[in-house]
Amino acid sequence: MHIPPGAMTHIECDQGARLKPPAAGAPHVAGCSVRDALRARVAQPDAEDAFFVADLGEVRRQFAQWTALLPRVQPFFAVKCNPDPLVVGLLARMGAGFDCASKAEIQQALHAGARTGDIIYAHPCKPASHLRFARAAGVGLMTFDNADELAKMSQLFPGAKAVLRILADDSGALCQLGLKFGAAPDATRPLLAAARELGVDVVGVSFHVGSGCQSAAAFADAVRRARAVFDQAADLGFELTVLDVGGGFPGRGDQSGLSFAAVSAVLRAALDEHFPPAACGHVRVIAEPGRYFVASAFSLAVNVVARRRVARPDGPAFMYYVNDGVYGSFNCIMFDHQHPAPRVLTCRGRFADGGDDGDLGPLYASSVWGPTCDSIDCIVPAGALPELLIGDWLVFDAMGAYTICAASRFNGFKISDLVYVDSDA
Repeated sequence: MHIPPGAMTHIECDQGARLKPPAAGAPHVAGCSVRDALRARVAQPDAEDAFFVADLGEVRRQFAQWTALLPRVQPFFAVKCNPDPLVVGLLARMGAGFDCASKAEIQQALHAGARTGDIIYAHPCKPASHLRFARAAGVGLMTFDNADELAKMSQLFPGAKAVLRILADDSGALCQLGLKFGAAPDATRPLLAAARELGVDVVGVSFHVGSGCQSAAAFADAVRRARAVFDQAADLGFELTVLDVGGGFPGRGDQSGLSFAAVSAVLRAALDEHFPPAACGHVRVIAEPGRYFVASAFSLAVNVVARRRVARPDGPAFMYYVNDGVYGSFNCIMFDHQHPAPRVLTCRGRFADGGDDGDLGPLYASSVWGPTCDSIDCIVPAGALPELLIGDWLVFDAMGAYTICAASRFNGFKISDLVYVDSDA
């Protein structure tokens, strides 16, 4: 960075905690704010690598909000969303369960201290070797949505506690999982009958309204559908005890504008109507939130490693090249239909996030590009930014969901570092 002498100095976090290299065996968690951690990291000599700041305090606050607004529903964190070990460990200590889709995710949840009864193997189409592992580990709660999976479960894990995943209306979701999974309404009774014939113990019903659900009403409709399947199961002699309301819960500041408070109000009302506590006290209600817990807990800082000034009739425009992109953490643009928006951390060598340099100057038409040689590696195709210099920093907030977990090292570029803070410390 082109930083004038004295412009940035070493910044200490609250309570004197400084950002340090990870101690042997465990990452360091600084007791400071995300803002202070960002500033401290970029002020280090030769700072250039992109990095995340993960705020465990934000995860804790999201958990507290969940228990306040959905006290009947135990969250089973969707590990696939962000398998960060500190996040998974924290959620395990707070009493969350885990939605796992593979042998490796089950292993991680168990290693974090989760009880086998607090894990659901929530993949309707499981490899045989993974199913055998689940049996050996004692993880019996698992989903299915087709007859072939039932036959496989009856052979490889006859003691499994099966949960029938039904099709929900996810037409308004960013990722419509119903294209791949979920038993249609006309298939649920035959599947229950097949389970009865095979001796598979069906204990519950699950659904998923789609990742990035845009409609609170979708949850109410899905609960109504689940109630109908509970009644079908009772007709066939099953006594169901598990209702899994899936994922799709918005994180704080979700781009859809849908709030968790609005979703939870609709879901509470639907549960009270179709599964009233007085009559359904034996039914364990769980959910599979992912982005809800982690989206707002991670911010990503990227360095401007190059730039291009483009002459235009209406004034100059700028193309900024940064050191993370769609083959890395910004894969969420491709896979999760996200539109990350930058904010300026430093501008012409000075901090711009707290009034140190209040006037950032005029805004110019700008685009932001990732580091690879592929032209698809575009983070922000069109926007407005002040003129930045090589070495300046941008920050993208709400980057905790479906980012790190799918990042690659394409073109030889490293996966972004992680810095941990606890803003509640």
